[in-house]
Amino acid sequence: MPEQETELAAEAAAQQNEASPSEEAAAQSAAPEPAEVSREEFDRLKAANQLVKEERDQLLDRLARLQAEFENARKRAERERLEFREYATGSVVEQFLPVLDNFELALKSAGTAEQLRSGVELIVKQMEDILRQMQVHPIPALGEAFDPRQHEALGSVEREDLPDQHVAEEIRRGYKLRDRLLRPALVRVASNPKQTNE
Repeated sequence: MPEQETELAAEAAAQQNEASPSEEAAAQSAAPEPAEVSREEFDRLKAANQLVKEERDQLLDRLARLQAEFENARKRAERERLEFREYATGSVVEQFLPVLDNFELALKSAGTAEQLRSGVELIVKQMEDILRQMQVHPIPALGEAFDPRQHEALGSVEREDLPDQHVAEEIRRGYKLRDRLLRPALVRVASNPKQTNE
C-alpha cells in the first residue's frame, strides 16, 4: 500500500511538470518580442552613439586640461608667495644691516664706558627709527591702565602712588605693527591697597 501511494504522488508531480502545448504558447506570447529595427535606424543610432562618445572624450580631455591648469596655477601662486616672502624678508634685513655694522664697530672700539654707552644709545635710536619707518610702534605701558589685549602681567606690586590695576613696571616693551599686536608688553601691575579696601 505505501508503494502505491508513492507511485501516485510521483505521477501527480509529473503531470504538473508537463505543460500543455497551449500553455507553452501562451507563455511565449507573453514574453516581449524584440522590436525589429531597420538598417537605417540602426545606422542612425550608431552614429548618434559615436557622437556621444566623441563628446564624452572631448569633455574628459577638457577636464584633464583644466585640472592640470588648476594645479599649475596653484603651484605658481605658492611659488610667488614664497618669492614675495623672501623679498619682504630681504628688504627688512637690509634695513637692519647698518645697525649690525654699528654694533660691530662699538665692540671694536676702545673708548670709555660712557662713550660705549652713548654709542649704544645711538644704535638703539637708529633701530627705533627703522621700526618707525616700518610702522612698528611700542605699546604704551608705564602708568597706563592694564589691558590684557596689549599687556601680559608678570605679577603685581603694592603701590599707593598709582591707581589700582595700572602698570607699575615695564619689564619688556611690547610692539604693534600698525594695529596688529606683534608681542604684548611684559609688565607688573600696581595693587593699591587703599583703593581695594574702599
